[in-house]
Amino acid sequence: MNKDDAFHKRLLATFKVEAEEHIAAISSGLIELEKIPSVEPGRKAEVLETIFRETHSFKGAARAVDQTEIGTLCQSLENTFASMKHSEILPSPELVDLLHKAVDDLSRLVGLIGTERASFDREEIQRTVRRLEREAGTFTEGKRPGDTEGRPVLVPGPGEGVPAPSPASGTVRIAMSRIDSILLQTEELLSAKLSAGQRAAELREIRGLVTSWEKEWARVSPGFRRVRESADVQGRGGRGDPNVSKSVEFLERNGDFLKSINIKFAALEKAFGHDRRSLGSMIDSLLDDMKKVLMLPLNSLLELFPKLVRDLSHVQGKSVVLTILGGDIEMERRILEEIKDPLIHLIRNCIDHGIEKPEERADLRKPVQGNIKIEVMPKDGGRVEVAVSDDGRGIDLERIKASAVKTGVLSSEEVGAMAEPEALDLIFISGLSTSPMITDLSGRGLGLAIVREKVEKLGGLVSVEVRRREGTTFKLALPVRLATFRGVLVRVGEHLFVFPTTHVQRVLRLNKDEIKTVENRETVQLGGKAVSFVRTASLLGLSVKRPVEAEKVHIVLAGHGERGFAFLVDEILGEQEVLVKGLGRQLSRVRNIAAATVLGTGKVVPILNVDDLMKSAVKAVPAAPVLEEVEEGEQRRKSVLVVEDSITARILLKNILEAAGYSVKTAVDGLEGYTALRSEEFDLVVSDVDMPRMNGFDLTARIRSDKRLSELPVVLVTALDSREDRERGIDVGANAYIVKSSFDQSNLLEVIKRLI
Repeated sequence: MNKDDAFHKRLLATFKVEAEEHIAAISSGLIELEKIPSVEPGRKAEVLETIFRETHSFKGAARAVDQTEIGTLCQSLENTFASMKHSEILPSPELVDLLHKAVDDLSRLVGLIGTERASFDREEIQRTVRRLEREAGTFTEGKRPGDTEGRPVLVPGPGEGVPAPSPASGTVRIAMSRIDSILLQTEELLSAKLSAGQRAAELREIRGLVTSWEKEWARVSPGFRRVRESADVQGRGGRGDPNVSKSVEFLERNGDFLKSINIKFAALEKAFGHDRRSLGSMIDSLLDDMKKVLMLPLNSLLELFPKLVRDLSHVQGKSVVLTILGGDIEMERRILEEIKDPLIHLIRNCIDHGIEKPEERADLRKPVQGNIKIEVMPKDGGRVEVAVSDDGRGIDLERIKASAVKTGVLSSEEVGAMAEPEALDLIFISGLSTSPMITDLSGRGLGLAIVREKVEKLGGLVSVEVRRREGTTFKLALPVRLATFRGVLVRVGEHLFVFPTTHVQRVLRLNKDEIKTVENRETVQLGGKAVSFVRTASLLGLSVKRPVEAEKVHIVLAGHGERGFAFLVDEILGEQEVLVKGLGRQLSRVRNIAAATVLGTGKVVPILNVDDLMKSAVKAVPAAPVLEEVEEGEQRRKSVLVVEDSITARILLKNILEAAGYSVKTAVDGLEGYTALRSEEFDLVVSDVDMPRMNGFDLTARIRSDKRLSELPVVLVTALDSREDRERGIDVGANAYIVKSSFDQSNLLEVIKRLI
């Protein structure tokens, strides 16, 4: 590529950015033009003048970079706007639709710059040009579309079209990729700041050791003086050992050396502390300034939504107007990019599921024109709330429940027992839709699932409010910035984790006896109400072996508003600034883990996803209290292996046995159960019969043939109730055979108690 080609390529890249700005401004102007009532001619003239000038500048820029088709289409638009300015033609709905189509064509042409334009339909563009020229009265047969004879057209003067940067403007156009790169490098400096803090702590520790050594020397020095005097006496008498004298001289210098090194360490610690504070202050200022560079008003994202609402509502045969409030509130660009798709999904949902058809709204005595509102409000803690609401029909909970049963998400019994908030939460389940027909607009029930996933990935929260027959409001609570935040560092077993401070309500210590069991769930009383108590190690699937807990336990109370959980941890190490590190594409979604961070020590630590943890805690089967581990010498809890391929039956059996005080481990079939028996000690086996790979009969036979396991009690719990099956169970050596059809938990517990 020669220099001219390279320059032209850069010029086209600059033009594309400018073109997108012009297109957005023209599109927004057309939307506003439709809303202005006829009684405001002054305002209409002002909007027309704005989009006329935008089109004029766009045309000049296109011709400067040899984009003929774009320039021709802009010329036709400019002529049409000129006719509208002079009241020669009126902005009828048909004409405005044509203008929107022309802007869409411009957007498509700009997107094709730099490509082979295989999908470029010149004839379609020419048809649009001819229609515009006819509307403007400037086209006659035989003339080339875009010719301007017969109508005075503004021609760019010298320097018009591609405006050069003005030194007085105080702005410069920089590729966003470069700014992102600078921000990422700036964020990496935070690791250096954290490492400096770690080095400072290590330096204090070393100085503490030297100080302790100096104090110890001061304590033993009187005894050393007596040793030195004795050595001097022996030396004068000719009986002294030269090596002893040298040792004494070395030890004499030891005290002075300790004082000297302690003074140097103190000076070094003071200097390093000053440097660390200066470095930290500079890094914080640089990072804050870089974040401000990437802070953009939400309007930069929301400006495309009026046209989106217009196009989608026309497709649906509905009349909808969009109102945006608080769009001047700023958020980090990376967050804006992430919430673009969720907001589009919500808007589509409002139009497709919420807003009724005009005739239906008329029957309901509602205004024929539906309303969608996006309202942005600042919240405490560096967060904002984006509320998307409509005045449509609301959400039909009965249809949601019916869809959940139909798709197999829940059973009829589970749905029937649901409270309204729980039922409303079903709309966020992937694949669940109340739309009777799959269309390009309604999709397949994935939209709201994507909304929740995207928002929670950012550390936000989604909630929904429904007013039956009056409308629906979705609220997105979002952080203003990404990358760094405060986190509470905790230890669970041998592992370290970070709870985001934005989700932590408080940390505290409780007495063990404050943990109570209510309806087979552990709870603690905080602030006069019962809060679910969660063993974090069990929730994360960690195998934690430790001695008996102290009388006090460490709790992290985390959640949102009134909804919180008390998470048990082994140690709370403190709060600190955290640099977020993504998990990469391969681990884009890890249950209970949001991201990772690097401590000053260089150790990589997972950042917990509190929303995931709360969901996991709700679904988790209550576990046997870990705090009741017994000291050596006390009677240990009896252990039971449950072998069952049905997850429902497996959880039921595990729940029953753990509630009775047994330690329980599960296996999904006989082969997995036998493997567990060979590696761990159990007091009894409870097994199903009909299982894949190895059934319960074969497992029992294998146990009886193993010399180490031959005396292990086996209870078969099965649906096979024929006499032959019972006899076969006895033949292979089962100690008890319980039929599921007549299953009673007290019977099972009585049998187990008798056997062990």
